Amino acid sequence: MAKKAAKKATKKTASKTAGRGQTGARKTASRKAAKGARKSGARRPNAAFMAPVTPDDSLAEVVGAKPIPRTEVTKRLWAYIKKNKLQDAKNRRMINADAALKPVFGGKASVNMFEMTRLVNKHVS
Repeated sequence: MAKKAAKKATKKTASKTAGRGQTGARKTASRKAAKGARKSGARRPNAAFMAPVTPDDSLAEVVGAKPIPRTEVTKRLWAYIKKNKLQDAKNRRMINADAALKPVFGGKASVNMFEMTRLVNKHVS
């Protein structure tokens, strides 16, 4: 009788863990190993962001006319904004347009920094 009870117990345990794959300890160890492998290498930028884009004439006045990656367009635009002190003093999210940026911003005198990205995307190809 004791043999039957022991056999039933092992069948129940086996059926409970059958569809789970790895056990808890092994699963945690493999996750940590995978996470460590990702951290060890240098971070690579997304290829879509690094593809060169060509600014149109109005944006070229600010960032240059040569084809450059989209990330570089943003860097140069922010460098221009900070150099000319175009960020609003009270609300730092707002960018005040000067003569060069007004055509890029669609004629608006002031735009939100998040809206700026959308407006700039219309001027690259």
